[in-house]
Amino acid sequence: MAGRIEDYALIGDMQTAALVCRDGTVDWLCLPRFDSHAIFAGLLGTEEHGFWRLGPAHAADAQPPTAARRTYRGDSLILESEWDTPRGTVRVIDFMPPRDGAPQLIRIVEGVSGRVPMRSALRMRFSYGRIVPWVHRHEGRTVAVSGPDSVWFDTSAETYGKSLTTYSDFTVGPGDRIAFTISWEPSHKEPPPLPEPEQSLEATEDFWRDWVEHCTYHGPYREAVVRSLITLKALTYAPTGGIVAAPTTSLPEEIGGVRNWDYRYTWLRDAAITLSSLLRTGYREEARAWREWLLRAVAGDPENLQIMYGIAGERELGEAELDWLPGYESSAPVRVGNGAAHQLQLDVYGEVTEALHLAHMTGLARNDYASLLQLKLIRYLERHWDEPDEGIWEVRGPRRHFVHSKVMAWVAVDRTIKLIESGDADGPLERWRELRDDIHRDVCEKGYDKERNTFTQSYGSKELDASLLLIPQMGFLPPDDKRVIGTIEAIQRELSTSDGFILRYPTDGEKEGVDGLPGDEGAFLACSFWMADDLAMIGRVDEARKLFEKLLSLRNDLGLLAEEWDPRLQRQVGNFPQAFSHVPLIDTALRLTASGAYGG
Repeated sequence: MAGRIEDYALIGDMQTAALVCRDGTVDWLCLPRFDSHAIFAGLLGTEEHGFWRLGPAHAADAQPPTAARRTYRGDSLILESEWDTPRGTVRVIDFMPPRDGAPQLIRIVEGVSGRVPMRSALRMRFSYGRIVPWVHRHEGRTVAVSGPDSVWFDTSAETYGKSLTTYSDFTVGPGDRIAFTISWEPSHKEPPPLPEPEQSLEATEDFWRDWVEHCTYHGPYREAVVRSLITLKALTYAPTGGIVAAPTTSLPEEIGGVRNWDYRYTWLRDAAITLSSLLRTGYREEARAWREWLLRAVAGDPENLQIMYGIAGERELGEAELDWLPGYESSAPVRVGNGAAHQLQLDVYGEVTEALHLAHMTGLARNDYASLLQLKLIRYLERHWDEPDEGIWEVRGPRRHFVHSKVMAWVAVDRTIKLIESGDADGPLERWRELRDDIHRDVCEKGYDKERNTFTQSYGSKELDASLLLIPQMGFLPPDDKRVIGTIEAIQRELSTSDGFILRYPTDGEKEGVDGLPGDEGAFLACSFWMADDLAMIGRVDEARKLFEKLLSLRNDLGLLAEEWDPRLQRQVGNFPQAFSHVPLIDTALRLTASGAYGG
């Protein structure tokens, strides 16, 4: 059985990522890209679907022992896990070197004290656990082959095969170091070079140390901010600059429920807000790479902007269910691909335009096509802003006039007007000023409930929606506007959990809710960070700080967050780690630091 979501650590090479559990088991790894088929899919099934456990030997009928301590080595993505056993202490170092060739996952066992018996158990299963590969020896190396893929296993330890699994039993004493490496290569090519684990470890540590040095944030929450930035960097697909929402698929928003989605793609919304956080903490190169990715992804058809693309800009992300996988803690179905790719979500135009605007304002070198794209997006919005859409939460029910979507359409027009006013683009300035006013008036008349003094989820509805918290943050209305304060307080009353975190919108258990799905979900962590931001903006800074620090306490021992928090089960749920949780963490830390609203 897979561990709790928060029991996992992330390691990665900016092209794919692995999840390592507290007991030393790699339960999730897709090769060679984030969106490739998994060779270890035990996270969504059982050990029969692939895993790699490396830790102290234990009885066959006993649970694998969990590490007594684990940490990342400094500001890096190098994981160090330590076990204290009756025979001594042992450390396992897990990492994936930023690649310039074959992708590798390297695991180094280091003896600390005593003499500790160890075991490596490697069970590769291709195509998300469905295919048992052909495993054989080739010139002293172990290789697993299935169709177009081959994975090479290298170690100095002796190995043997049993029950379609490759084992190694060995003992380490103080100072002993034994390395294990898997490397992926297309099966029709020559074998990948022999790994050099110690050199790769040094190079990986140097890479992360050099990257973190560019961070311009030095406030009181630096540890949390830097870990979040490293996580966002790890979710960036280095060859193209695309940013995945998470490295996993189908980790449930409700344990045992059906709200299980594939997040291994680039949502324009998530990527745009990620870009914003990176820019504001000194990472302009990542911003430039994302802007180039965006221009390539939408090239030739900007009016048919998709809400998400593949990490190289692919448009077709067809959704399918993997019925041979039982799902994480029986949360089925397991899905790959994402059918929401072709939804209409008008807010995306605002997020993209806001990101381009911020890049422009922070001095990123001008790109004429980026300005041209922005103008084309506004011409599309000019014709379509008053249509219903599926909204920020990708509802699978009927389209509605979502207030957040209209607000973000206003943002798109407003930021483009600012671009024209700066002299860096030409456009019908007066006409678009009128358009901006029209959208603003429409939202305030149709999306606001005067009796309750709150904006609502959609025109004519009574439901609330946490995305309304972005109204003051986007500059649609000032923070001291009574309608903004009323909305914040209404969301606190109606969408707050017992422990003070914020739900996205109301759900209705077994009945089909506004999103067209049955079941409930946890508190959406991004929304809770937005609440902290808003509280700081309206002067309730002490309350904002307390909520923010309470949110920080939800992070696992390595500083990682999933998408949601289940207040009933008191555990993280949803895909992990989630960019959409770590980005607002950074943003709120920056806001609280600027306001001086922090303790200690």
